Amino acid sequence: MPQRAQNQPICPDCDGFPTVAITTGLRTPNGSRHTVPVTCRTCHGTGTVPRRLTVHAGR
Repeated sequence: MPQRAQNQPICPDCDGFPTVAITTGLRTPNGSRHTVPVTCRTCHGTGTVPRRLTVHAGR
C-alpha cells in the first residue's frame, strides 16, 4: 500500500521559492550580469514552514 506524503505548509515569506538570484547591477568581463544567490531567512532554503513556526488554531 503506498504511503501518503505529509502536507508541509508553504513558507509565507518566500511563497515556496526559497532561493532566488538577485542582480547587483554590475557586469562580468564577458558581459553577463553579476548575480548573487539569496536564500529565505525564515525557512533557511527549504520552502516550507519550520515546525516551530506552525500555529495550530482551535480549542
